Amino acid sequence: MSKITNYDLKSVKLPRLAGKQLSMVANALENNVLRAAIMPGILKTGGIEEFRSLTPEEPPTVMPIAFVDKKAEPMDGPDLKALNKIEGKGGMVVHYKTARDYAQAYEDGKTNPEEVARRALDAIKQADSGNLKLRPFIAVNEGDVMQQAKASAERWKEKKPLSVLDGVPVAVKDEVDMVSYPTTVGTRFLGKASAKQDSTVVARLRAAGALLLGKANMHEIGINPDGLNVNFGSTRNPFNPKHDTGGSSSGSATAVAAGICPFAVGADGGGSIRIPAALCGIVGLKATFGRVSEFGAAPLCWSVAHLGPLAATVEDTAIAYACMAGPDIKEANSLHQPAVTLEGWNKADLKGIKLGVYRPWFEHATPEIVHACDAMLEKLAGAGAEVKEIVIPGLDTMRIAHVISLLSEMAASMGNYPANRRDFGAEVRVSLSLGREFNAADYLKAQRLRTRVMNTFRDIYSEVDAIITPATAITAPEVSLEDAAGGWSDLSSTTEMMRFVFPGNLAGLPAISFPAGYDSLGLPIGMQAMGRWWEENLLLRIAYNAERLVERRKPVAFFNLL
Repeated sequence: MSKITNYDLKSVKLPRLAGKQLSMVANALENNVLRAAIMPGILKTGGIEEFRSLTPEEPPTVMPIAFVDKKAEPMDGPDLKALNKIEGKGGMVVHYKTARDYAQAYEDGKTNPEEVARRALDAIKQADSGNLKLRPFIAVNEGDVMQQAKASAERWKEKKPLSVLDGVPVAVKDEVDMVSYPTTVGTRFLGKASAKQDSTVVARLRAAGALLLGKANMHEIGINPDGLNVNFGSTRNPFNPKHDTGGSSSGSATAVAAGICPFAVGADGGGSIRIPAALCGIVGLKATFGRVSEFGAAPLCWSVAHLGPLAATVEDTAIAYACMAGPDIKEANSLHQPAVTLEGWNKADLKGIKLGVYRPWFEHATPEIVHACDAMLEKLAGAGAEVKEIVIPGLDTMRIAHVISLLSEMAASMGNYPANRRDFGAEVRVSLSLGREFNAADYLKAQRLRTRVMNTFRDIYSEVDAIITPATAITAPEVSLEDAAGGWSDLSSTTEMMRFVFPGNLAGLPAISFPAGYDSLGLPIGMQAMGRWWEENLLLRIAYNAERLVERRKPVAFFNLL
């Protein structure tokens, strides 16, 4: 055991590929002869060769379900009355309009959902025009949006809103089904017909009266944590349109950060909610595995997949989470959870809370990020938290087990479409080629190590309540217009962006990303709290206290719908 207690994550220096060079690599990896020459070096560099020499004794855990003694009973949807009572004071967040702001404006008659819908549709068009070209949405059905808005306006006029979310604009990542839209998952060949049934997440939002604006942009099949999409146009960061948004929930983050909606639906298989939230200066919550139903989500990476909210404020994160979460008879993995609770989420102190910090991991980021997160950690301690240094053994093994699980499952999922292999962008083809290289023994070993990882975190959470890290090790990278159009692959940056996120997916732990400051270029810096299974309310409390202690800046590209 002593051999794996030392910090073992590494930064990597690999060439950034784009354009013809990237296409050549993709083609080579799909050629049997060339792949046989190239792939061994890739596997060795990525640590796969060493991983294959491990001999775990644990039985496999294929789904990271944290079983409980008392399970919540399945329900048909959110408790709409309870949503109305979720309220917090956002501190220094002044420019973003919350769901409660929309509801208050509707109740006071200052505006109505139809007017807000028109403004939202206009904002979406402006976001795609001129020098901005933020590209937050893949598809928007204006007729459907206005029909929803009209129905909501009538409810408010009759003083019978469905909930605090009635008429509040929301974006939905194009990874989950929504009636009147196809689910393309960011590809050019999937989703040729409209979804016939809402995903559970969308159905619960619709039942609460949310104004569903359309399908948010995403990285193609969500396979990498950036905003690249060669089929629908790459997203751009509202804080600086020359920079990336992070991904794969790129459009969701862009829409929220730009003020087009107070929250959006995202999906997270390897940081895909938390990374774009961090890079775009907003909040992103990946709940416990199985807490939010995956019914109606594209089958991409079954054992590491999570749906959840990205929001401008912690209050709206809490409201959106409460609306989405809970057991669902349509999705078996959601039926093992305790009752959803927000107890104490808006308590304005952290007294009695122990925050764990693994220093070598925490400090493995750019100096500006470490400085900002250290400053925030000091503020959280000032709010009453006890900071305790911890050790997390075997992080690099966790990283590789996560990569094998994620890419193997994605390669298997896309294996249903052999005729469309070359219809993906070159970057996606490279990743899928790697996923196809893993064998059954690799996958099973990853699941056996998942069992070890879950036990490791059980031990750690007997000492602390949450683990604190930066959300990403770098801020949003700059991306040229040419690369955004033709595609790029930058594994060095990918490693930096994913450094702190993968344990949450592999072990099914809840984790939240929240703003912690800005770098010298004015780009957002995010911080992450990762907690015990089913304790999302504690993570919201940590983020809520942080929100009261950090300055929030308005993005360069911003729209005020009220």
